Amino acid sequence: MEQRSIAVLFSGNGTNFRYLLENLDKRYKIVVALTNNPDAKGIDIAHEFGIECIVINSKEYKEREDFDREVVSALSSYDLDLVVLAGFMRILTPIFIESFKAINLHPSLLPRHKGLRAIERSYEDEYADGGVSVHFVSSELDGGEIILQKSISKENLSFDEYNRVIRGIEKEALLEAIYRVLE
Repeated sequence: MEQRSIAVLFSGNGTNFRYLLENLDKRYKIVVALTNNPDAKGIDIAHEFGIECIVINSKEYKEREDFDREVVSALSSYDLDLVVLAGFMRILTPIFIESFKAINLHPSLLPRHKGLRAIERSYEDEYADGGVSVHFVSSELDGGEIILQKSISKENLSFDEYNRVIRGIEKEALLEAIYRVLE
């Protein structure tokens, strides 16, 4: 049985990264992680699981293309089947997008609430439901082809409850999307 190789990109706590490491089917292996934030807590998770973690500080690059070239260079030595953006807070350029098959997790029902503060904006909007989307990465911010969405009712939920439910289903959605894309 051949294992499929995955890279995970993150910018923060790495909670989705941890979930994938703990729950990914043995047919799939996270071979490398990459972060643009030298203070990301996810770095500790990579070390805990013995995963190489590449740190490329995006603040050191004036141009997004220069940062993306560095990321592509760092990841190109791996034979990757998929790159998973799990809380990676960077808009990627065609330099990256044309180099890898990549998916992104977004905490709203796209095309609603692209970009930042999606959970807050989703909770406050006029719709009775909210949810998460996993989509292919494209040059349009949160605009790539949707792989799957999971929705929940917002009825009778405080913001904290809504946020907690969204954070739970996003992990499941990301795992399910990886399987869909790689099977």
